[in-house]
Amino acid sequence: YLPDGRTPADSATVRSVFIIGPDKQLKLSMTYPMTVGRNFAEILRALDALQTTAKHGIATPADWTVGQDVIIPPSVSDEDAKQKFGEFDTVLPYLRKTKLR
Repeated sequence: YLPDGRTPADSATVRSVFIIGPDKQLKLSMTYPMTVGRNFAEILRALDALQTTAKHGIATPADWTVGQDVIIPPSVSDEDAKQKFGEFDTVLPYLRKTKLR
């Protein structure tokens, strides 16, 4: 169905991806224009990151994949970080990296 006076060339679609968490809250949305295909590897990477951050209370850097270092949030004290994650690297006072056990 097209409104009066419109042709298929006048209509542009977008493709959106939404990831909704178990708490029924939006966790991620990606919108692609009609001319750009979706990158399913990136969608799966983002889903892995969302699940990992929710489970472990950490953050992930850009282009992170499972098995790579994660970021300990600045809100976690060094003492709590050592207790929770063991050893970690302090890159800058606000940037600490660790491997998940």
